[in-house]
Amino acid sequence: MYNLLKGKKGIIFGALNEHSIAWKVAEKAHEQGAEFVLTNAPIAMRMGQLDALAEKTGSQIVPADATSMEDLENLVEKSIEILGGKIDFVLHSIGMSVNVRKGKPYTDPKYDFTTKGWDVSAVSFHKTMNVLYNKKAMNEWGSIVALTYMAAQRVFPDYNDMADNKAFLESIARSFGYFFGRDHKVRVNTISQSPTPTTAGSGVKGFDGFIAYAEKMSPLGNATAADCADYTISLFSDLTKKVTLQNLFHDGGFSNMGVSDAVMEKFE
Repeated sequence: MYNLLKGKKGIIFGALNEHSIAWKVAEKAHEQGAEFVLTNAPIAMRMGQLDALAEKTGSQIVPADATSMEDLENLVEKSIEILGGKIDFVLHSIGMSVNVRKGKPYTDPKYDFTTKGWDVSAVSFHKTMNVLYNKKAMNEWGSIVALTYMAAQRVFPDYNDMADNKAFLESIARSFGYFFGRDHKVRVNTISQSPTPTTAGSGVKGFDGFIAYAEKMSPLGNATAADCADYTISLFSDLTKKVTLQNLFHDGGFSNMGVSDAVMEKFE
């Protein structure tokens, strides 16, 4: 243990169960000396095991619908009260597509579902930063990180409208990150993670094929949820104080590959 986050206070969105990247980040942050509040939507909390994570990490839970400004304001206020000071780090690990869940194709979605998806997956990030920014709730040199996927840049047909949601999320990170950096010296980044077998990710059609293909394409292999947690901790730490407005690929090299020997062998 390096105590990289000793004395730091944070909010972690989106932990559901032990497969969640947010769950792994919470465990690692605890190991590195941080204190934090855990949060998820009330409906998600009924499906997950957040109480067990809270007990393990000595954390408190404040339920919040991340699409509700009222809930977010309550979350930030209570977190500052619980933690005894301003916030040093925030993880946004939220994503949802109703069109994917309902099997609606990208070429013929239900647009009410589309709206709900981008509200949960992307606009919630803007709303979260809105509350943090306007309440001046972050300490200087704080760090805000959201999780994304490279379908924001490239076509993965079965990723459906989540690709649009992630592109929107990354744009919000850059745009709001400018103002947060200029005015409060807070950095904002996204991590573009390898396909990872989380509860949300596994709902995408053909996900097992996704993972196998990425594993064969990536010179270092796929990054696991635990690997992603380590990388996230580095971005929360003081070692990355001048890294902001970046979409950081954490994918074993996949994002810079054209083709690999292992993939070519399948076609020769």
